[in-house]
Amino acid sequence: MSIRRWLALLAVPAATVALSTPAMASTAKHAKHDSPSGTKIILADSPFGWSLAVGSGPFKNYTLYFLSSDHGNSYGCTPKVIPLPIGPPGFTCTGPSNDKNAEWPAITSNSGRPVAGPGVSQALLGRVYRKGVGWQVTYAGHPLYLFDSAPGQVTGQGWFEPGLPPWHGIWWLIGPSGSPVPWAGDLTTTKIGGHKVLAERYMTGAGWVNFPVYTFSGDEYGPSCSLSAACARAWPPVLTSSSPGVSGNFGSSIGEVGIPGGLTQVTWDYQPLYLFSNELLTKTSTGAPAALGNGNGIKAFGGTFSLVVNP
Repeated sequence: MSIRRWLALLAVPAATVALSTPAMASTAKHAKHDSPSGTKIILADSPFGWSLAVGSGPFKNYTLYFLSSDHGNSYGCTPKVIPLPIGPPGFTCTGPSNDKNAEWPAITSNSGRPVAGPGVSQALLGRVYRKGVGWQVTYAGHPLYLFDSAPGQVTGQGWFEPGLPPWHGIWWLIGPSGSPVPWAGDLTTTKIGGHKVLAERYMTGAGWVNFPVYTFSGDEYGPSCSLSAACARAWPPVLTSSSPGVSGNFGSSIGEVGIPGGLTQVTWDYQPLYLFSNELLTKTSTGAPAALGNGNGIKAFGGTFSLVVNP
């Protein structure tokens, strides 16, 4: 049993929404390869916008995702076995496409270079060989992964895994330009050290968690952290596809700012907001997971990251 299925017994299930793609009747278990060449990558009209999906082979019409902590030859999602204190003896983040024990199996193209379908850029498509995985398909340099249990599903969007599992990033759909396809988001509050702080809800293996968001003192003249690839990996920007949902009395302090890639970052009092890729979780008295806010006060990238207290 994979850790995702095991944790799902304890978690609030992720919402399942459908992609609009043709010929989704067959499951991966019974489908056959329809092309002897490399894996085809297509566009699908998901509820979050047009995003990449598999266009051939046994995973045809499966949604594709990327992880914000993967970069260059360094990967947040690896085939390394992670031991667990309870439950299954261990699990891996990724593996070959048919690896049932991997949480996010890689989409591979072992028979040749991947092929672009209509609307997909052949110039952005590539592949990288990874030991224990095979020739993984990349797009705009991002390794691509599977997650869902059936074609047409979108259940991996917006998963945030900073600590358990320790993938230290956010999973997003990927658009034809190579940029994330974010959701609107849902701002709320959580308690850190007895103080109410601004937070956003993300899905984890233990259910939905209100993760605290941070401002960066180095952003005095704009979202400088979002413009730095290294900073944005350690402190992923809080993205939105439109005005985010709001739970609580936030008034007019929530706003938005454009950042590269045609993306929109959420702001608080004109300050861009970030998540911490090494955010730690603890259990509350009810057994539910809660974030610790351990990114507060960290000095890095020419500034200090701070919680938004008592918004």
